[in-house]
Amino acid sequence: MPKITPKIILDNRVVEDNWTLVQYPAKNEPVRKQAGKPVLFKITGETAANAEEIAALTIPAGNVIVPLSAWLARKDELAPRLQDGTLAVWLDSFEPIENLVGSVDDINRFPLIAINFPRFVDGRGYSYASLLRTRYRYTGQIRAIGDVLHDQLFYMKRCGFNAYAVRADRDIEDALRALKDFSEPYQAHVDQALPLYRRYARQPA
Repeated sequence: MPKITPKIILDNRVVEDNWTLVQYPAKNEPVRKQAGKPVLFKITGETAANAEEIAALTIPAGNVIVPLSAWLARKDELAPRLQDGTLAVWLDSFEPIENLVGSVDDINRFPLIAINFPRFVDGRGYSYASLLRTRYRYTGQIRAIGDVLHDQLFYMKRCGFNAYAVRADRDIEDALRALKDFSEPYQAHVDQALPLYRRYARQPA
């Protein structure tokens, strides 16, 4: 049976994905509670993986997107792959973006930065993308991964994302149409520097 190449949305079109996302093995974590209620998200600044998990992570040949924690801990090993353009990095919503930016002399050395949305309602990734485009002047591919759904794509684009790994159980062509859900955004943002009233002159009465 031939191997099916996964697809992503990149720059407003569906393309084959030539990057392999490297992830830690799934593990069952106990449900935590705060004030008697379940804590749905990891808190910003938590540890993504322990030293044993990072050391045991298998990183295949070819174009790979590795966890931020693996890049930070195994930089000497992985730096040559960054140099030849075959290594990218992804970070979780609870990992400080400053750890990524501070790990290289120029953030644009990464050809791709992926940001994980562990749950549809976790919006921290929007801020990360906006910071990468504005404060840190990142010009490469910013890819949304994880719980990425149709309703999010237009707003992700506004924050600076230009690539989307849509959840496997959803129609990617339908998701692509979400980028055109609205013809004109009113507010200024990463994808449009001027608000609507600055882009169109009012017609005299």
